[in-house]
Amino acid sequence: MNCFYRKAYEKLSHWKNSSQGSRALLIEGSRRVGKSTLARVFAQNEYAAHLVIDFSVASAELKQLFVDYRADVDAFFLYLQAFAGVSLPKRQSVIIFDEIQRFPPAREFIKQLVDDGRYDYIETGSLISIKRNVSDIVVPSEETAITLCPLDFEEFLLASGEDSLSELISRSYAEKKPLPEALHRKSERLFREYMLVGGMPQAVQAYLTERDLGAVDRVKRDILALYRNDIVKFGGTDAVRIGRVFAGLPGQLAKHDKKYRLSSLEAHARSREYADAFFWLSDACISSTCYNVDDPSVGLAASMNESSFKCYMGDTGLLVAQTFADNEETPHEVYRDILLGKLKINEGMFTENIVAQQLSANGHKLHFYSKRDDAHSQETMEIDFLITGGYDNAAGRMRVVPIEVKSGKRYSARSLEKFKAKFGSRVGSQYILHPKPMQVDGGVIRLPLYMAHLL
Repeated sequence: MNCFYRKAYEKLSHWKNSSQGSRALLIEGSRRVGKSTLARVFAQNEYAAHLVIDFSVASAELKQLFVDYRADVDAFFLYLQAFAGVSLPKRQSVIIFDEIQRFPPAREFIKQLVDDGRYDYIETGSLISIKRNVSDIVVPSEETAITLCPLDFEEFLLASGEDSLSELISRSYAEKKPLPEALHRKSERLFREYMLVGGMPQAVQAYLTERDLGAVDRVKRDILALYRNDIVKFGGTDAVRIGRVFAGLPGQLAKHDKKYRLSSLEAHARSREYADAFFWLSDACISSTCYNVDDPSVGLAASMNESSFKCYMGDTGLLVAQTFADNEETPHEVYRDILLGKLKINEGMFTENIVAQQLSANGHKLHFYSKRDDAHSQETMEIDFLITGGYDNAAGRMRVVPIEVKSGKRYSARSLEKFKAKFGSRVGSQYILHPKPMQVDGGVIRLPLYMAHLL
C-alpha cells in the first residue's frame, strides 16, 4: 500500500473533527485513484481500531447481516464484530465500507448507523450516482461527499521527494516573482514527466521505482483495460454508447477547438441519446465535462450551455496511452518528444487536458467561453477555461477569471483582450499558462504551466 501524501487527507481530518460522528464520509473517484488506500491509511493513523468491509469480495453471509439486522443495530454490531473477529471501542473506531456501490443496501443503512452514533463511517466507491446503484434505496442525507482526483503536480512533486521545489513554486506564485532560471528549467522538466506519467498512484509508483516509461505505460494500459471492462460490465443498455464516447475522447481533443461533436460517433446522433453515456463517464470520474458559458458572470453555471461542451480525460497520463490505444504500446518516440518539448502534433491537447486536470483537482467546475461571429470579428473569441476568484482591484470581490492555455512559446493573446473588452468589470485576474517563466503584464499574468495547480 503506497503512502503518497494526498491533500484530501486534510479533508478527512476536517470531517472527523467537525462531524464528531454525526455524518458519514463518502470518498468518490475513479477506479485505481487511491480511495481505499487513503481511507485505510487515515483509519490506521487516526483511530484506535478500524474495520474494512470490501463489498467487492464480501461473502453473502456478511451482506445478509445488513438485511437481517436492519432494525436492530445492537445485534448488527454484535454479529459484525464476531464475524470479523475484531473489537471496536465506541467513539474511537471507524468502519470503512469499501466499494459501497457494489451493495447499495449498506449505503442506505448509513442513516441508522450514523444516528446510533457509536462509530465513524467512511464509504468509498465509483459510479455512486448511476441509476442502478440508487434506484432501490433512499440515499442517506447523512453523507459528506468528497472526490479524490489523481495526484496533482504538487502531490507528484512531494511523491518524488521534491518538497523544497514544491514550496518554492508556491512562494513564487504567491509573490508573483519568477523562479531562477535553473529552477524554472527543472520544474518544466518535471512537469513534462508528470504530464506523461499522470497522477494515478500505480503509474506514479512505477515511475518512481523503475524510472522506465515503458513500465508506466503498461500500468496505464491495464487501468484503461479495467475501465473498458467496467463499461461492458456496468454500462447496462448504454454500454455501447459509453464505449463510443470513451474511445472517441482523444480524437475530439485533437481538434482545434476541442468541442465534442456527437456526429463523429454515429450519423444523426442526438444529445438526449448520449446524455447518460457522458453522465456515466463523469460519474465514474473517467472524464470531466467542460461546458460553454454564454454570458459569463460570477455564477458561471447560470448561463451554461449544455449543448456546447468539451470532454477531457480525468488523467492526462491515461490520455497519452488512450491516444495510442491501437498500438501494442505507446511509441517511445512520443514519450521522448514530449519530454524534449518537440512533439508538434497533438501536444496542445495534452497541455490543455493537464490544465483541466489541475483545475478539477483544485475543486473547480470546468467552463469555457467560445463565440464565433463572422460578421463581427471582435466578437469571435475562444477562452480555454473560466473560473471565479477574488480580485484585488475590486476589494477582493469575486470576478470571472479567464485562463488561456498555450503549448508553444509563440502565441497571441487576442481572445483574452477581446474578452476583457467585452465583459469589462466582470473580469478579474487574467491568466495565460505557457511553457515560459512567469511574467506580470498589467492585468495579465503569464504563468508557467507548472503553476496551474495553484489557480
